[in-house]
Amino acid sequence: MYYWISYIIAILLTALSYYTGSKIVKKEMTVLQALIIGTSVVSVGALTEFLGAQIWLIVLMPFPVGMILSYIFLKTTLIRWLGTYLFILFLYTIIHIIVSYFFQFHSLIPAWHLS
Repeated sequence: MYYWISYIIAILLTALSYYTGSKIVKKEMTVLQALIIGTSVVSVGALTEFLGAQIWLIVLMPFPVGMILSYIFLKTTLIRWLGTYLFILFLYTIIHIIVSYFFQFHSLIPAWHLS
C-alpha cells in the first residue's frame, strides 16, 4: 500500500512542477496535461527501476518522456520550450528538496530512495 501512495504523491508532485512552471513562464498547460506528463514520467521511472536497471538509467529514462510531452502540449518554439522546460526542472528540484527535507519523502520515483 505504501508504494501506491508514494506513486500517487510522486505523480502529483511531478505534475505540480510542470503545471506551475508552465504558468510562471506564461505558456500554460492544463491540469490534465500536467497530470498526463506526471503520470508518464513517474511510470517510466518506476518501470525502469522495477526492471532492475542501473541507477543512471533510472534517472535518465523519464527525461525524454517529459521533454517530448511538454513540447507537444506547450505548442511553442523550440527556444521557448527549452526555457520553460529548464524552469520546470528547476521547480522539480526545489519541490523534491523541500518534500525530502520536511516529509522524508526521498524520491519522486517511488521505489528509489535517495538515502
